Amino acid sequence: MDNDYLVKSVAENGQFRAYAVNATALVEEAHQIHDTWSAASAALGRAMVGTLLLATSGLQGEAGMTVKIQGDGPTGFIVVDGTAQGTVKAYMQNPHVNLPLNDKGKIDVAGAVGKSGTLSVTKMAPGDKTPYTGEVNLVSGELGDDFTYYLAQSEQIPSAVGLSVFVQSDDHIEVAGGFLIQVLPGASDEAISHLEETLRDLPLVSDLLRDGKSPEQILEKIFAGRELKILEKVAVEYKCDCSKDRFETALSSLSKKDLQEMIDQDHGAEAVCRFCGHKYHFTEDELKLLVAKK
Repeated sequence: MDNDYLVKSVAENGQFRAYAVNATALVEEAHQIHDTWSAASAALGRAMVGTLLLATSGLQGEAGMTVKIQGDGPTGFIVVDGTAQGTVKAYMQNPHVNLPLNDKGKIDVAGAVGKSGTLSVTKMAPGDKTPYTGEVNLVSGELGDDFTYYLAQSEQIPSAVGLSVFVQSDDHIEVAGGFLIQVLPGASDEAISHLEETLRDLPLVSDLLRDGKSPEQILEKIFAGRELKILEKVAVEYKCDCSKDRFETALSSLSKKDLQEMIDQDHGAEAVCRFCGHKYHFTEDELKLLVAKK
């Protein structure tokens, strides 16, 4: 069985909602698609893990969300789409970013993303003509802190988010994962203090995953000796839903003049999906049909 999955739970008799995910294979797939270098891999991987945790905890049914991180670092913008079903797809402006390790000897994600900028989350439900967007300023560029800040500011949910990606020397992803703990109304001060203490001493998620720990075992470590009830296990994957029809819709929104230029100069068009790299070719005749509909 694929090790990529997310676990949903409640802890300490309903005082906390807790999620943990192993997303190693899907972050590796993103690395393969976008040819990311180490610092970019870690940044993109953390953004995808954060989006997975947000989407599976905060969306229902067919709803989806887009997370956009726009920092002032060399990776430029990062865009991630996530769904309630545990699928995710992503791309970034500059995947070829490699930086010296930070002062803790780790990949410098904050240096790659930048410490100044914004994190925005747009939620879309099917048939909803006015999607909701919440935006916060980046607080560290490490992304775990930034997702935590977003939940506190934009959704008024006190939370703790841990995101971690371990990149091998050949740029492949050894492990990637994370956790999200949400404080529910009625949680006691004692329970919150105990959780804060535990999280302060918790090893990096990547270290736990490298030690062979499962998402369930990560949550058991966080709530050691305290009540934890696993509710659901959700398979997670990198999944792009692009299609030729979607690109045709995009092309048909172009002006008659632009379409005619493609016919005259290029005798066709090629569209490339930014999320998965798939190429769709449109012949001269297909473009002429679009012009005829104008």
